[in-house]
This record gives sequence, structure tokens and C-alpha cells, in this order.
Amino acid sequence: MRRFAMKALFTALNLDRTERTRIDWDRRVVIISTAVTVGLIALYAYGKATSRW
Repeated sequence: MRRFAMKALFTALNLDRTERTRIDWDRRVVIISTAVTVGLIALYAYGKATSRW
């Protein structure tokens, strides 16, 4: 899991590729999926902390 996260991070941060359009889409997908995952984890932690779940 850690290796996948590092690959995703480096893919998102890779700025000097010749295939700009594909890299831009890949970067968007990685950033959006990471934001959704972090948001879900935050909601889960908030729910556990406030005893709602």
C-alpha cells in the first residue's frame, strides 16, 4: 500500500513529461481520488469521535 501511495504521489507531481494531456488527466484522477479518500477517512474519524456511528 505504501509503495502504491508513493507511486501515485510521484505521478501527481511529475510535471515535465512530453505527454502533457495524458499526464494532466492522470494527475487530476490521482488528486481527486486522494481527496475523496482523505475526506472519507476524516468523516469516519469524526463519526467515531462524536459517537454517531
